[in-house]
Order: sequence, then C-alpha cells, then structure tokens
Amino acid sequence: MVIKPKVRGFICTNAHPAGCAASVAEQIRYIKKQGDLGKGPKNVLVIGSSTGYGLASRITAAFGYGAKTLGVCFEKAPTERKTGTAGWYNTAAFHREAAESGLYAQTLNGDAFSDELKDEAIAKIKADLGQVDLVIYSLASPRRTDPVSGETFKSTLKPVGQSYTTKTYDTDKDKVHDVTLEPASDDEIYNTIKVMGGEDWERWMDALADAGVLAEGCKTTAYTYIGKALTWPIYGQATIGKAKEDLDRAAAAIIGKHTDLLVEAHVSSLKALVTQASSAIPVMPLYISLIYKVMKEEGTHEGCIEQIYGLFNQCLYGDTPTLDEANRFRMDGKETNDATQAKIQALWDEVTQENFHTLSDYAGYHHEFLKLFGFDIEGVDYDADTDPMVSW
Repeated sequence: MVIKPKVRGFICTNAHPAGCAASVAEQIRYIKKQGDLGKGPKNVLVIGSSTGYGLASRITAAFGYGAKTLGVCFEKAPTERKTGTAGWYNTAAFHREAAESGLYAQTLNGDAFSDELKDEAIAKIKADLGQVDLVIYSLASPRRTDPVSGETFKSTLKPVGQSYTTKTYDTDKDKVHDVTLEPASDDEIYNTIKVMGGEDWERWMDALADAGVLAEGCKTTAYTYIGKALTWPIYGQATIGKAKEDLDRAAAAIIGKHTDLLVEAHVSSLKALVTQASSAIPVMPLYISLIYKVMKEEGTHEGCIEQIYGLFNQCLYGDTPTLDEANRFRMDGKETNDATQAKIQALWDEVTQENFHTLSDYAGYHHEFLKLFGFDIEGVDYDADTDPMVSW
C-alpha cells in the first residue's frame, strides 16, 4: 500500500515503517558519532521503550555503551489493511539494527502496569541477563488498571484550585484562541496520580528487587517535565503536577526500601518536545512552537536523542550531575533559564492568529509531529508501494 499520514486532532492514526526505520537509524548515527562514552550500563530494562524519550534511552544504552536491552511497550501489530503503530515499527527497526551490531535486544509487548508483564520481564531477565543495572521508566498512558484492585483509573488534564484561561493553538483549525480549563475535582486529581504518578514505577522496582534481578548499585530514573511560568498552570499547578510530585515521593521510597542494594533513584526533568503525549495537552502546541523558534535561534534546541545522550553522559554516568533541591536530574536548563523564558514570554504576549506563523516555528513543530509516525523524513519515498507487515 501507499502510506500517507492520516491526522485526526492531536494524533496520527497510521505510521510508515520505512520512515520509522529512518528515524531510528538517524538517532543511532547520532549516538555512534559521540565516540567512546566511557563507563555505563551493561544490562538495561526500559519500561516504555518504543517511542520518544524511552526509545532514545534504549538507543543510547545499546549503541552508546554496548548494553543488552530488554524493552517493555504496548504497541499494535500491522495487518494487511492497516499499519502498525509507530512504536511497533520503531521497535522492529531497533531490533534489526541491534542484530546487525551483535547487540542483545528483546521486547515484551503488553500492559506494563500489570503484574503478569512484570513477571514475564523478571523471567526474561533471569533467563538472559541475570540482573539489570539500569531501569528506565518512561511510560505515558491516559489510563491504568490497578493490578491489586482491578479498578481502571483515567488521567485528567486540568488545573487545581481554580479555572485557568490562556492562549492555545488548535492544530486542526489552524487557530490561535483562548481556552478555559475548569479546575479538577479531588477524584480527578486522585485518578491522575494513580495513572501518572510513581506508584507503578515503585511496584516495578519492588518486584525486580524481590526477584533478585536488580544488580547492586542499580540506577533507575523516571522522566518528567516541569517547565516554567507559562506552563505551570497546566503542568505544575495542575493534575499532572500532582502526579509529578508523586514521582518524587516514589524516588525517595525506592531509595529507602532498597538500601541493601544501594539503588540510586532519580526523577529526570527533560525539556519540552513534540511527543504523542504533549500534543494532547492544551497550551503545549503553542508553547512548543514558540520555544522551537527561540531555541533554534539561540542554537540550543535539542531533540530526544540529544537530551538523553546528555542525561546519560552528564547525570546517570557523569561525575558532576546537575541536581535540584528535590534530588532530580535537570536536563531542561537550556529551556527554563530566565533569558530564554523572557524571549518566549515576549512572543507569547504578542502572538495572535494573524502573526502566529511568523512568530512561531510551527513548521518545525508540525515536522516533528509527523516524524513521530515516520512521515516527512528526508530520503523516504512516500509514493512507493510499502509493505506494512513488518515483524520484530
């Protein structure tokens, strides 16, 4: 079939296998160009391994440090009539590249929140790796079923305490307009924490430790976005912010419960990027379009792979990691520093429907959005007849 992007709202409902493979190969080339990265992980578990920061983490561990990687993801396989998800094709491409380089790579496809998949991962680690010395937690899901109670929780993107009115950009209608978000109820806050907080990360680490598959000195990190004043009402002072606070709690709990193994647990704050998750959040398409404009002009723009390379090289395995008062790794300084934020704020105050495409880098935003699904990538023939039936 000839595969063209089918965009509906903030998602693309199909993906291009050759485009996804080209994107994965591009990230691998970047890591290989960095040369010898020195000390690093040997056996890595990546929970949420198929897209975005999780995929970049797997690529960095494997092709930067020669690590064996076990991935966990939830992706849909292709059929004769419908493409697989982007994460499916990303994983297939990663497996091919790893095999060609003689690197161990296995992936478990299923519900990472479930105890069954945790058990499956533990069995795989015992059989193939023995123990893991790095656990990356990079899940992004709108819902989670608690494996203990069986109850399914759904996250909500709302402010806490009072309503919030701000500018946003409607990508469907190409329209800058105001949006008012009503405050979340206590139940909505609780639900969001259950989905996006640190409970499942903590359960993973407990299960791995109890099974004896965590190496002494194992490192673990969960990814977050903190942002600054423009995004605080929807991130910091909001349901997502409450969930992120729970990640900090979980990091401390993991350290406290596994002192015998000398486990190191940190939340890592990364910069804002176009992801499948961020595209769904009010404010973010407009904000990211503006920061792309400013940071590209400053020469400070970074994508997933550059951010994760820096995280590994400077923080996880660096001698002088940047930590904040909450013991988080901070890789977002190029975005959140006062000078850059002042430029973004000035554009935010000025932007209107009429000048949006002049003041912003929406073209860059849209390119990165399509690239998530394997589209708009140089060198890929999108008019070619393409077989969607790609396997791992």
